[in-house]
Amino acid sequence: MKRKSFFVDEQTLRRAKRLLGVDSEAEVVRLSLERVVEMEEFWQFMKKTRLSIPPGSIE
Repeated sequence: MKRKSFFVDEQTLRRAKRLLGVDSEAEVVRLSLERVVEMEEFWQFMKKTRLSIPPGSIE
């Protein structure tokens, strides 16, 4: 882990904290970043394979 300092919109931070069900602001930032990375990897996979996987082949 590496310590970082940056500005974050307070309202967005509170909303994310409530939606993610975590207690600390640090947890909100870590979990949010992990989810962004996971979703980006998923969408890159979808773009890469969208024409090579026949429709209906995945249940």
